[in-house]
Amino acid sequence: MEKERIDELNNRCRGKSAVEITALAVESFRGRIALASSLGAEDQVLTHILAGIDPSVRVFTLDTGRMFAESYELLERTKRRYGISIEIFFPDHGQVEKMVNEKGINLFYDSIENRKLCCGIRKVEPLKRAFRGCDAWICGLRREQSPTRLNAEAAEWDEGNQLVKFNPLVEWTEKQLWDYIKEFDIPYHVLHDRGFPSIGCQPCTRAVKPGEDIRAGRWWWEEPEKKECGLHNRPASGS
Repeated sequence: MEKERIDELNNRCRGKSAVEITALAVESFRGRIALASSLGAEDQVLTHILAGIDPSVRVFTLDTGRMFAESYELLERTKRRYGISIEIFFPDHGQVEKMVNEKGINLFYDSIENRKLCCGIRKVEPLKRAFRGCDAWICGLRREQSPTRLNAEAAEWDEGNQLVKFNPLVEWTEKQLWDYIKEFDIPYHVLHDRGFPSIGCQPCTRAVKPGEDIRAGRWWWEEPEKKECGLHNRPASGS
């Protein structure tokens, strides 16, 4: 994707609301776009928005095999609330078996290399399969979430997946996010009420302490600037 095309999309997104950016994304890539949902608060908001724009747009999630039980409950609640289908993609069982048998079930605690290997097999590879047939995707990335996301834009070129990525909530604050959830009574993950602002795989997610960064509970044994799983590696915009 040429930088000029990304710049054009960002110019069209400038000054628009999250609903308007999502609608623009759907209209620009109709039939070739999907929402990748982690079932976190941001993606629940986007599911709500998307259901109001066009409930036929693909929504999918990744089941890594290490999820919280509460995540599955939310998945079912969301499908019932909006009357939509949410596709589920799993990692390749052969790759998981080989990794676990060679490096251990909780290999990710041993090194960043091991953690990235696990994320690659359980998340990145299934994501690439989920993206087949897509030219763009929508995600809940926000600048406020972590140091690795400070330069995020409403529209970016995702080099790893060779897709346009739309971040309709990129400028939203935590307060805006939760005010919106309360206003529209959007179903959200019960662990958010137990100190989990960001929720991923159970072994790699913990509650945060008062005053900690909202991403502090993800891969807490690593340095903040390295804490990405490979789905949102930066830089992405205009490259």
